[in-house]
Amino acid sequence: MSRAAALGEVDWSRPWLAPWRERVEGLARCAREHGLVAALNDALPDIAALRFVDQAELPPGEPYEAFIARTRCVPTRDNLHDLFNGLMWLEQPALKRRLNALHAAQIAAAVPGGRRGAVRDALTLFDENAALLQAPPALVRALRERDWHTLFVTQRAAWDQAELTLFGHALLDKLTQPRKAITAHVWLLAQPLGDGTALAATLTPSLLAAKPFLPLPVLGVPGWWAANEDVAFYRDEAVFRIAQKNSGPRAAA
Repeated sequence: MSRAAALGEVDWSRPWLAPWRERVEGLARCAREHGLVAALNDALPDIAALRFVDQAELPPGEPYEAFIARTRCVPTRDNLHDLFNGLMWLEQPALKRRLNALHAAQIAAAVPGGRRGAVRDALTLFDENAALLQAPPALVRALRERDWHTLFVTQRAAWDQAELTLFGHALLDKLTQPRKAITAHVWLLAQPLGDGTALAATLTPSLLAAKPFLPLPVLGVPGWWAANEDVAFYRDEAVFRIAQKNSGPRAAA
């Protein structure tokens, strides 16, 4: 499928895209005419110490994250995945910079030929598939316990007081073709996300190594998918899985 066709098939009115609809539609229009790299660079503020470059500028053998840290340039391909990555650099630059700095530091400290390690794995999960949730205690407790009926049915009205932001660019890419099983790695917030600066300041290797994510099938969120108006939607145990005792992940506060 061509770049223009792929962009044209996305329904930018979906609830998970709605917060960025105006920005992302503008990027898509520009990308269709001039390419994604040009569209993203045109959208950068004048003070940004960052540029988007063609993927071909990434030297063979140099890790992607290390290249960004060294050059302040983000290698970019003309596809939806990288459009959403670029969108997050535009919308949450403090958080993206922090993730990149942590990732580059892990790469620099790694033993040649060694394993990636828990911190790099967690950084990748965050960058690719994270959703950021600030919610009332009843929702947080139900999510931790994977008590889906309480989370989505009994406490359904409490979602009006929650703030859920999809951050992972791979997650957003997958949701351009939504299906029930798509699941985010949720990072719980004690306060609203805002510009991400406060959250970025809390991210440390030791916290990330604990992989403090919680699973959330995002199409279960009230108002996001018409089928979830029927309570039976949440009885699909292949998607809404029961938590195993003593095996659940720890959550970030």
